Amino acid sequence: MLSEELAAVRCDLEDFAAEMFEPFARADQRRWGGVYLRGLLLDGGRKSVEPMAARLGEDGNRQALAHFVTSSPWDAAHVRARLAWRMQPVIKPTALVIDDTGFLKDGDASACVTRQYTGTAGKVTNCQAGVSLHLASNGSSAAVNWRLFMPGSWDPASPKADPVKVARRDKCAIPAQVGPRKRTESTRSAKIWHMA
Repeated sequence: MLSEELAAVRCDLEDFAAEMFEPFARADQRRWGGVYLRGLLLDGGRKSVEPMAARLGEDGNRQALAHFVTSSPWDAAHVRARLAWRMQPVIKPTALVIDDTGFLKDGDASACVTRQYTGTAGKVTNCQAGVSLHLASNGSSAAVNWRLFMPGSWDPASPKADPVKVARRDKCAIPAQVGPRKRTESTRSAKIWHMA
């Protein structure tokens, strides 16, 4: 989305952000949640904090955005539930779609990055793998829940643990109680459940 396009819908987007982030305890969290949402929508290849901050102009406080993304305590489950309830009457879903997607990565500093197969590239490569749930109809869809797959190499209790990746858990703020989950056949390719 270009800056001019974003400016044209900014009031609607701010109303949407206020609705989604209403449960946040602090006003600054709600504010930076809205700024982060605008940053995600703006055109640009990388959606990490530094390039987004540069594209956001006067709202592009890199430090505040980084704090919101990495350190600000809020429950993503509440935001996802609000999103699902908000999108249901808009999408009028006739199907639920579960899909796994690879997010190609050049480096290995992002959470859960490892060499693994991804259909995104059609080969084994350095990537994150995420599983998402979408409400879908003939004309539209919306992702309403998602999780990163944690490979065994990131789990200190796994026989496949990689000491370098295990050490990165702290830098990525992965809670100790989070462990790996298997990518089952049901999520290796899109699964669609049609709703009655």
